[in-house]
Amino acid sequence: MGTLKPYLISTNAREQADFYLNSLGGKIVSLTTHEEAMGTQSELKDKVMHMCLNLAGDNYIFMADAIEPSSPGTDIYLSIDYNNIAEASEAFRKLAEGGKVNYPFELQPFGIYLGEVRDKYGVQWMITSETKTDAT
Repeated sequence: MGTLKPYLISTNAREQADFYLNSLGGKIVSLTTHEEAMGTQSELKDKVMHMCLNLAGDNYIFMADAIEPSSPGTDIYLSIDYNNIAEASEAFRKLAEGGKVNYPFELQPFGIYLGEVRDKYGVQWMITSETKTDAT
């Protein structure tokens, strides 16, 4: 049985990681630069070769700095389901700062709260919460 671990390539992995930690809560589990891993002494030496983030509970994503020019894809979404509507709403609001709301976070006809946002780094997020799990 495998475990899915999303891996984001970024133009500034440290900055993007800080944004996600502020928006979703969590911590940096590990961070390795090209210099630390490979002894690289070029312009790549301070670039992130591998970073592991623990986000929004028990979720993990990996990140690295792009070595070649890249543009984030728009056909992939990262989805987080919260047990608390207020928590989900707050995460959605923070991810939307500087980004673009595709669909506002609100109660949907099929019975859950759902919002879709493209963050300021171009990553698409789906934030959900079921109404029956909220204590309010």
